[in-house]
Amino acid sequence: MNTIKGIFTAAVIVAAAGLSSPAFSQAKQTAPMSAEAKAKSDADVESKAAEWVSSLNLNDAAKEARLKQVIAIHLKAVRDWHNSHSAADVPPGINLASGNKLSELERQVIADSAIPKNVHQDLMTGLKADLSEQQVEDILDKYTIGKVAFTMKAYKEIVPNMTAQEEETILKNLKQAREQAVDFKNMTEISAIFEIYKTKNEQFLNANGRSWKQMYKDYTAALKAKKAAAAAEKKN
Repeated sequence: MNTIKGIFTAAVIVAAAGLSSPAFSQAKQTAPMSAEAKAKSDADVESKAAEWVSSLNLNDAAKEARLKQVIAIHLKAVRDWHNSHSAADVPPGINLASGNKLSELERQVIADSAIPKNVHQDLMTGLKADLSEQQVEDILDKYTIGKVAFTMKAYKEIVPNMTAQEEETILKNLKQAREQAVDFKNMTEISAIFEIYKTKNEQFLNANGRSWKQMYKDYTAALKAKKAAAAAEKKN
């Protein structure tokens, strides 16, 4: 769960240097979408926005129209930024946390994380204007295919007798991961953002009397034992 440690530290440094500076101007860019491909992508985005809004059962045509527009604009902005900013824009430096050379994925996430802040702000402002807090979370879950819920479920299975404070902290980190992740185009990058916060959760547990390594070892051992017992029972 520690594959993307320090990625945002590197992102800050690159952003400070300026992705559009002369040093990076010769970087290879992603080929622009054809008019036909863009029209198809736009239609897919609008269909997705409509589906997500419809799932809320608002029964309010005006609200639904505003929300569809807010979500579609955001999805298109994330897509367009990603398609025009490649990993090649980011110099092949090192991850300050690990000392390892930045991977292709890390460089792409750094490039995508430089998207203008107003793209995210406009999404959240638009959602909050028409939705309850829970409904906003429901839409963010659509972006991230419910990763908060199933990751939290896994933590509860791995961490024995999870306390209220542990649950609150872990859930808070996962929700922060979700909100940051909506500004990334694909599930590989979204998962990378969640990895950052999974690491934060492991560090929190370790700093508060738990051993993540031991808990995970015990959990996997219990799973293996359960599978072995099931297989033995099936043979009998």
